Amino acid sequence: KNLSLSTNPYVYFVHSFHFKPENPANVAAITQYGGPVVAAIARDNLFGVQFHPEKSQDTGLKLLANFLRWRP
Repeated sequence: KNLSLSTNPYVYFVHSFHFKPENPANVAAITQYGGPVVAAIARDNLFGVQFHPEKSQDTGLKLLANFLRWRP
């Protein structure tokens, strides 16, 4: 089964909060909303998103499935 995300995946954000990581190397995904906004961070075996995967339809389901298969 193909669990790759599309080139321009749609995800659901509920609020205007966003990450401000101390180390830019931890940024896993950025979106544009009046400028760049960090949407996901990753370091070692940690991965966090600022959006709601459970409300992000096909993209969110693929992200959650990939997370369950992840073996860092």
